[in-house]
Amino acid sequence: MAKRLMCNTLGAACVGLSMAMSAPSVFALADIIETPSRPTSLAPENLLTDADRAGDRIVAAGERGHIIYSDNGGDSWTQGEVPVSVTLTGVDFGTDTHGWAVGHSGVVLHSEDAGESWDLQLTGVEAAKLAIETRKDEIAAMEERIEEAPEEEVGDLEWALDDLIFSLENMQSDLEIGPVNPLLDVWFENESHGFVVGAYGMFLRTQDGGKTWQDWGPQLDNPRSFHLNSVTQITGGALVVVGEAGQIFVSVDGGDTWEKRESPYEGSLFGAMSTGNVNEILAFGLRGNTFMSTDLGKSWKVVPNEGGATLNDGAVADDGRITLVGNGGAVLMSTNGGESFRPYFRDDREGVMDVVPLSGTNLLIIGEGGVNFTDAKGKDLQ
Repeated sequence: MAKRLMCNTLGAACVGLSMAMSAPSVFALADIIETPSRPTSLAPENLLTDADRAGDRIVAAGERGHIIYSDNGGDSWTQGEVPVSVTLTGVDFGTDTHGWAVGHSGVVLHSEDAGESWDLQLTGVEAAKLAIETRKDEIAAMEERIEEAPEEEVGDLEWALDDLIFSLENMQSDLEIGPVNPLLDVWFENESHGFVVGAYGMFLRTQDGGKTWQDWGPQLDNPRSFHLNSVTQITGGALVVVGEAGQIFVSVDGGDTWEKRESPYEGSLFGAMSTGNVNEILAFGLRGNTFMSTDLGKSWKVVPNEGGATLNDGAVADDGRITLVGNGGAVLMSTNGGESFRPYFRDDREGVMDVVPLSGTNLLIIGEGGVNFTDAKGKDLQ
């Protein structure tokens, strides 16, 4: 598959893949993985890509390894201690204190103090080695299958074997360059069990808090290794992964097995979320395309959206209000469970990456302009 730009993290910035695919030297990659994020009072004003709650605390992650946290609803921020300087693309807390962040160069970070300090658990080098070992096992299994297959099936199986070998050679070539492929999202159930997803079908699972990881990619029907952009849990307990080319996968057994759903859209989906109702999924992405399923993705309907901007993430408030955010300052509101949305665009037109509901109808939004505040009527609160 041709390497292409994925802009789920801002139209202009496109931090998902464009920076990662610019083929920097191994030494440059090693440098930003080994260089701690630099403290700066400007961190809340720079690009932030994802946010999550750690109990009552809000934690946000972004470029240059910045991770910041606030204990007063975003009025003031403290920068966490982070051992890398890569752009971070996702953050999630499995408990009030245990959290994980992922980003460029395949890094996985872990915090056990609600985001104040972070340790490096994994880089793209280790992740690539896991995928390479999996591919070698698949090649060995295919060779055995060919030996035992009826003559009329051998031709097709040999083609499949050639594809596996070609894929392995690509992985080994990429590894020689360094940890170039980014991870794009992370989800943890608790302090032990979680998943990360990323470029070229990267899908890893841990059941010991990140001490060890398994290449979980073969569990998905994704033979072309399309990018996986988001992993989340919806109300009722099911897990959902969405990605490039309309890829949608659902698990109802905690991620042990996954079923591919027929997608309502062939373009990229950059996020999925719960509406707050059991088994309901909102999926959204390129050009504002938004879809709802009430049966775990077995069927879908189009959700009207006049905004037309690429959507990056969303959240449900305690009162059931649903907010989606996206490029060009897009903020979409729904008060009817996601059946329809009222769009507005912020005056600054800066891309919005994530949203955290606050008290009343107030919202904390993060993105190209760092931290900002708005309300359900689209009025800036700053």
